[in-house]
Amino acid sequence: MSLSVESPVQIAWVTHDLDATENALTGLLGVKKWIRMPEVHFAPDTCSYYGKPADFVASISLSYLGDMQLELIQPVRGPNIYSDFLRDCGPGLHHICVEADNAERFAAMVAAAAEHGATVAQQGVMPGGMRFAYVSAPHAGVPFIEIAHIGDEVRQFFNYIKQEQR
Repeated sequence: MSLSVESPVQIAWVTHDLDATENALTGLLGVKKWIRMPEVHFAPDTCSYYGKPADFVASISLSYLGDMQLELIQPVRGPNIYSDFLRDCGPGLHHICVEADNAERFAAMVAAAAEHGATVAQQGVMPGGMRFAYVSAPHAGVPFIEIAHIGDEVRQFFNYIKQEQR
């Protein structure tokens, strides 16, 4: 089975400095407003990092460019793929996100990625019920693709952020 997904719904960067990256992308892309979620805790009962329970914190900033969500991630503490990326590559473009329209499709997409040689680097459930899995195939030059299933509560929040761009 192939992933056979729709167009990506998000582009994400990892940074040491949310302010600097927000300012740069505002100037370069004309983003109007960023919404910050400071120090989001990803707990071991809901997240894993290379198959083991994860416990880390990251600050996140979100905006939209049309229908494309822009995400900025600044790791704060604990082992995670964002800190790894900063250590190994420095700040920059980190992943694109594709969306599964239901929980079954999410599971099928993650399984298909593994069948095609991708590693599930990090996965879990965010507050509000959004499921996510980061798959990677670094041997083929693919750092990360995020697969997400977005629940109603998170969808409403994303719609609010999108409306703030008007």
